[in-house]
Amino acid sequence: MAFLRWCLLLSLFIHSILLARCDDEDDNLFQAINQYRTSLNLTTLTKNDRAECLSSKVADQFKGQPCTNTTGSNTVPGTEPNYSNFPNLLTECKLNSTTTRDGQILPACVPNLDPSLVASNFTKSQYARYLNDSTFTGIGIGSEDNWIVVILTTSTPDGSYSVGTNFNDDSGASNLASVGHLVALLAAFFVLH
Repeated sequence: MAFLRWCLLLSLFIHSILLARCDDEDDNLFQAINQYRTSLNLTTLTKNDRAECLSSKVADQFKGQPCTNTTGSNTVPGTEPNYSNFPNLLTECKLNSTTTRDGQILPACVPNLDPSLVASNFTKSQYARYLNDSTFTGIGIGSEDNWIVVILTTSTPDGSYSVGTNFNDDSGASNLASVGHLVALLAAFFVLH
């Protein structure tokens, strides 16, 4: 019984550390970009859950790919990366190309995702022109290994990254399921205690 309780606690601890590491990198960049925009007298960007989903999926596509002179912020940004499975990534995030057309996808590769280097890869590169653009109002950030992907969204229908057609917005239901999962784990811990 004690061993099972210890395994459950260890699992929760490791899971929370992994989530916190990923969230810290993304949150640090989010704050740095908004500070940068504030210094230019631009409005701050708001988090966009669907763009965040897609940025995580795109970052996963780079997993294991080394940083070279032809990857990361040295690439010319575009609205759709050249992935054969991009439509599937959109579907996984309940998006379609009609609501992502005016957005920008900006990947960067930074060894160990050093926060100061990550920020400068966006604010002191060709990506800065997108961050300087008041058209963009929202942001999604995802990271994997040495890769971090920023997606900028607009308030227009063609760049809002809103729910695509043929999808129901169940983000609240999935969040509720995540909370339910955590409550179940905690309940199991106390029952075993």
